[in-house]
Amino acid sequence: MATKHDQILKYIEGLPIGDRISVRSIAKNLGVSEGTAYRAIKDAENIGLVSTIQRVGTIRIERKLKKHIEKLTFGEVVRIIEGDVLGGSAGLDKVLNKFVIGAMTEKAMTRYITPGSLMIVGNRQGVQKLALENGAAVLITGGFDTENEIAELADELGMPVLRTTYDTFTVATMINRALSDQLIKKDIMLVSDIYTTLEKTNYLYTTNTIADYQKLSEKTQHSRFPVVNKSLRLVGIVTAKDVLGKNETLMMDKVMTKDPIVVKKMMSVASVSHQMIWDGLEVMPVVEDDLSLVGFVSRQDVMKAMQLVQRQPQIADTISDQISGEVMPIEERIEGSKADEPHFKFTVAPQMVNSVGTISFGVLSEIIANVTQRTMITNQRRNVLIEQMSLHYLRLIQLESELDIRPRVMEIGRRSAKLDIEVYLENALVAKAIVVCQVMERT
Repeated sequence: MATKHDQILKYIEGLPIGDRISVRSIAKNLGVSEGTAYRAIKDAENIGLVSTIQRVGTIRIERKLKKHIEKLTFGEVVRIIEGDVLGGSAGLDKVLNKFVIGAMTEKAMTRYITPGSLMIVGNRQGVQKLALENGAAVLITGGFDTENEIAELADELGMPVLRTTYDTFTVATMINRALSDQLIKKDIMLVSDIYTTLEKTNYLYTTNTIADYQKLSEKTQHSRFPVVNKSLRLVGIVTAKDVLGKNETLMMDKVMTKDPIVVKKMMSVASVSHQMIWDGLEVMPVVEDDLSLVGFVSRQDVMKAMQLVQRQPQIADTISDQISGEVMPIEERIEGSKADEPHFKFTVAPQMVNSVGTISFGVLSEIIANVTQRTMITNQRRNVLIEQMSLHYLRLIQLESELDIRPRVMEIGRRSAKLDIEVYLENALVAKAIVVCQVMERT
């Protein structure tokens, strides 16, 4: 028998798109307590059945979809290659593990075919059948059709047979790019991966007093707390500075800082760290779209996450990684430079230039950014974000030019640093940048 919670979710799912709902109406219509109705509505919001809009209320919406592919299914492959399905439609939701190109004899390729893989092949009927029998899907390139026998076998085994007009090389490139994109997206750390949940969050209500704040501060040894109303919607944040020297009977809504800076679960940790550095914040409340408090994230959480990302092996290369991989340190000392100042070299590759054959401004900016990060590491500053870059491209830098990048630290402190970076070509200055960084350190 379904629980009351499940019954409410089923009831909400059956409502027309756009219908307004409330805790009171759900409780009245289904004969449940308002507490049960509230929890079910929050769950419905989490799974994308409803959305709460300020001054409108909670309404039934179409179920939200993920913004990016978390697992690459055969159905997604059909979309990527602009193809169609010849058989085995029941298997389109299955996940693609790897792909194999059928450019060998049937006997030789057997060892490469694994369940969940995708065999990319032309109009070789024997290979198509072999792949299906070994648990793999089939992608026929060149726009060729297949025999009814193969389509029927695909339907029977529940493994799809797909077709595309693209050639094998193009298809393999497209799928490989999709797999790389998927890995990169999974590698980006979000607030939802590190934040402290509401159950473990200490917060105060608007009706609590300064005396309540002092008790909670003594108990937790913390001095900053989110302030919420009776619906758990964030309305402010209170710190030791807000209550200092004030009457203990004053309530939180009289002393708190209103409209605090907040973050949401789907924001990247990198963007949150930049905000924390910029505004000098130690903690930030995590909220839903309707400002309902769901937890908080601290500077310490962010620093641990950034250090973890730096230690992880690289899974898939981004354009930034490809450029950074070509920036190499110069071991020998440059005449006139300090012994502790690192120097780097970079050779302009064909993919790094613009339409007239000179280095792209974006590539040059990325080189400067990478050199900045590496220079700061040599100065024992690992958690660094570039706040401002003033880049002057003085002379055109041609294809295959060998650049000498010379960074110099002008100022460095606990919270910020300023660098002067010069780019030379055959001992002639061709570019110059002043870079201002924000440094995140433990406090």
